[in-house]
Amino acid sequence: MGIKTFRPFTPSLRWTAISDFSELSPKNKKPEKSLMENLRSSGGRNSSGRLTSRRRGGGHKRNYRVIDFKRDKIGVDGKVVSIEYDPNRTANIALIEYADKELRYIIAPVGLTVGMTVQNGPDAEIHPGNALPLARIPLGTQIHNLELMVNQGGKIVRSAGGYAILMAKEAEYAHVKLPSGEVRLIPADCIATIGQVGNIEHENISLGKAGRHRWMGRRPASRAVAKNPVDHPMGGGEGKSSGGRQPTSRNGQLAKGFKTRHKKKLSSKYIVSGRPR
Repeated sequence: MGIKTFRPFTPSLRWTAISDFSELSPKNKKPEKSLMENLRSSGGRNSSGRLTSRRRGGGHKRNYRVIDFKRDKIGVDGKVVSIEYDPNRTANIALIEYADKELRYIIAPVGLTVGMTVQNGPDAEIHPGNALPLARIPLGTQIHNLELMVNQGGKIVRSAGGYAILMAKEAEYAHVKLPSGEVRLIPADCIATIGQVGNIEHENISLGKAGRHRWMGRRPASRAVAKNPVDHPMGGGEGKSSGGRQPTSRNGQLAKGFKTRHKKKLSSKYIVSGRPR
């Protein structure tokens, strides 16, 4: 999709750049009701009511679209009915109608259009939107919606414009280069979807004003150095100060150059090479 800009009739429009939604189905197309669930806003609170994620709250009411991350409809062809907007993610979604009339949503990759056919299973063709095991995918192919464990469903590479690359196959594992640059071992029986996630221009969107952040449920954030010492380690000081110490988080965790990944994490043995620093 392209990016739409505006003539600066107001200060906020000067910096606003939004998607033109040219790839989506007609505006009068409503989401599939049978694939929607209520979504309650947590306001950043956990099940105990304690605030665990700051700067969240408000925002427009959303409904959750149930996405088929497992792609377990094996051997049944599906037809793309529509490409739709999903307020819960950066990527667009595609409504698939299978031959047995079952409807499912999938993440829409680049090149998938209304009327095309998608397939799931080891015998599927190497075509954008088709899902098949890593063992059946040629080397160098761009993939997304990638499983980390068999039958778990796609867990990684699901945001707009994202893709991983299948680098090599070795015994029961495949070497996959992730968008971060990390190369990881993933079981060859895991399912992945062919292609790059659509809505590539999402990274060029500029919200333009604070109000649009509030519509998305994002509350304001104060700089650490503007706070009092009781509220943040970098707060305080006479006049404007850069903190006077190493940058840290609110609880004192170093913010620059400090590795936060646990050294004994079980999945570390699957990392062939880490992300470039």
